[in-house]
Amino acid sequence: QVQLVESGGGLVQPGGSLRLSCAASGRIFSIYVMGWYRQAPGKKRELVAAITNTDSTNYADSVKGRSTISRDNAKNTVYLQMNSLKPEDTAVYYCNLKADYEYWGQGTQVTVSS
Repeated sequence: QVQLVESGGGLVQPGGSLRLSCAASGRIFSIYVMGWYRQAPGKKRELVAAITNTDSTNYADSVKGRSTISRDNAKNTVYLQMNSLKPEDTAVYYCNLKADYEYWGQGTQVTVSS
């Protein structure tokens, strides 16, 4: 069974930074893509950023230039560095892994507020 364990969420002031981490464990075959999605209250879940097994990256327009996704293949871990955070970045952030199946983390709350 595959588990995704997220960490790094919390409360941050506007303009601040956070680094989210997601470690995958279990029987994982051929990870294709690891990424982060977010869901704000009353809104649909949306892609924030993703990185493929060839290190190709994709970002939502709303975070482009403020966020960096990276991965450590040896540790099956993906990171999301978010800078210049805005109140509209407030959401539950979910780690996503696409391999033989698609897996989701339990979510970590990010709140941007003064």
